[in-house]
Amino acid sequence: MTSISIGSPPRRALIVVDAQNDYDGGALAIRHPPIRDSLANVARAMDAAATAGVGIVVVEQLAPQDSPVFAKGGQGAELHPEIAKRPRDHRVEKTLPSAFAGTDLEEWLRAAAVDTVAVAGYMTHNCVLSTIIHAVHMGFAVEFLSDAAGSIPYLNSAGYASASDIHRVVNVVLQSRFAAVLETAEWIDRLETGALPERDDIYASYRRALAHEAG
Repeated sequence: MTSISIGSPPRRALIVVDAQNDYDGGALAIRHPPIRDSLANVARAMDAAATAGVGIVVVEQLAPQDSPVFAKGGQGAELHPEIAKRPRDHRVEKTLPSAFAGTDLEEWLRAAAVDTVAVAGYMTHNCVLSTIIHAVHMGFAVEFLSDAAGSIPYLNSAGYASASDIHRVVNVVLQSRFAAVLETAEWIDRLETGALPERDDIYASYRRALAHEAG
């Protein structure tokens, strides 16, 4: 992998996706990485962003009042206390997976001249993934804080996948095309040093995989 320069320092915003109570032991309890660890990293990222003058957007998923998850007005839909108590520059309410769908997020980012979004939050494979892909299609560079996010397991007619498998595979897929995947400590260090994160591409990722499989 190589670090790709875009010619000038990135103008970042940190997007915190759906850091809500239902994910912390609630109706959609995050299983991997442990919610205690990932929430602590979301909080660290928010603190570092505030110190560095990086805009912070907090996103909340809301559902009808009779929904089993994120019911509007319910405790499960509220921001986690660790997130709610921290300063933010913009708040977005959404009803679809992507933080851009049906919201003013793009308008806010454009007005702030943001060209790079760093994404953290929940769930890795659903609202985070949707937000990242949507951002790429809109022309933003994306960074994903992999240890400030998390997944749950699934079992349905297509099969079973553990939370750790889902989180790991989405990380690999994102790094191959959609985002620079890095841990929170590394992201904070790059905020301080100005160094750009490593990015990759599909072809290089594929060729590396072939070499790995060949032993």
